Amino acid sequence: MEIELLLREIENKDWATLIFVLVLGLIAYNRWIFTSQFSDFSKLIFSNKYIKIYRDPSQLSSWFTLSMAFVQFITFSFIIHIFLSYFSTTNLASFRQFAQILNIVCFFILSKYLIEKVIAICFDLEEFINQFHLVKVNYRTYLGLAMLPITMILFYNTTISPYVMYLILSLIVIANVFIYSMIIKIHQKQLSSYFYYFILYLCTFEIAPYYILYKWYVNSGI
Repeated sequence: MEIELLLREIENKDWATLIFVLVLGLIAYNRWIFTSQFSDFSKLIFSNKYIKIYRDPSQLSSWFTLSMAFVQFITFSFIIHIFLSYFSTTNLASFRQFAQILNIVCFFILSKYLIEKVIAICFDLEEFINQFHLVKVNYRTYLGLAMLPITMILFYNTTISPYVMYLILSLIVIANVFIYSMIIKIHQKQLSSYFYYFILYLCTFEIAPYYILYKWYVNSGI
């Protein structure tokens, strides 16, 4: 009688569990320390009260904004990691590949932010751009926070329908369209005089960089 031995690979996802626990701990800490601010932030989709209260540009460098933006980076990196592992050969259980994605996401967003800051200073639009960035960061951070539970479910679920993946992708696109519509609504008075330049900004800094990043990924074969 012949016995055939098969190698059974066990995927270790403990690293992801640790990251999720740390992120949830960070959210709980912010909710405990910044009770009022967190409460207003959690209602951002229903009311712009948070935008009105915390509209000072210094909020961009506050602990609350930076720490919640970190949650956003983690969530979006996991989402990208999940999509790449689903539609390509990326290994979902690989911490190295997740770390690469996280580094690319952080570098991409921070580089984009710094370039926009330099251009704003050159054209004497620093105050407006700071307000614009603050609103954008707040809404995208809210999106990242809302997507965190869905991300955790997707990560640990091994049987995901492609319809679910496309639905989530569609929701992310719709959410970003909603974010920009809210930004336009909040800054409509300022944008009325620079509408052409705002459209040029969207094409240059909000569409082209993502397309270039996508083409780079396709050609790099990561």
